[in-house]
Amino acid sequence: MAVEKQRELMEGHYGYDRLAVEDWLQTASLTVTADHIDRFAALTGDRFEIHMSDERSRHHGFEGRIAHGLLILSLVDGLKNQAEARFEAIASLGWDWSFKRPVLIGDTIRATLIVADKRKTRQAERGIIRLQCDVVNQKGDIVQSGSNLLMVYRNAASNG
Repeated sequence: MAVEKQRELMEGHYGYDRLAVEDWLQTASLTVTADHIDRFAALTGDRFEIHMSDERSRHHGFEGRIAHGLLILSLVDGLKNQAEARFEAIASLGWDWSFKRPVLIGDTIRATLIVADKRKTRQAERGIIRLQCDVVNQKGDIVQSGSNLLMVYRNAASNG
């Protein structure tokens, strides 16, 4: 089945064979709260002062408390997995990621994911896609970006 280039992925499930390089999707938005930061700090033990104190964060040159970079990456992965267009994923194989700007309490994030490339594996039922990702805040500023290698099923059984 031929697929168009630069196609926005609509609601449904997408395996390797239904995807083309340049296919893309945009996640829903999420507003980052103090509760997100506090719960992440409690879970991970990362209580570095820029995350926990407005005063200490300002001391380091930020506007206020900032979210952990890994918290935002985790939230983006969750947004990806909750999108109406879903990849028939088996496993994440890794991330190559950069933190570009701080994410403050009250910032709203969303991500655009583009299929940057894809390759088959030795196992006929699996393929690997590389997703390029830009995370923006409510101002349209890129706050994080990078790529995710994702192992997916070759022939997705469902399409919605």
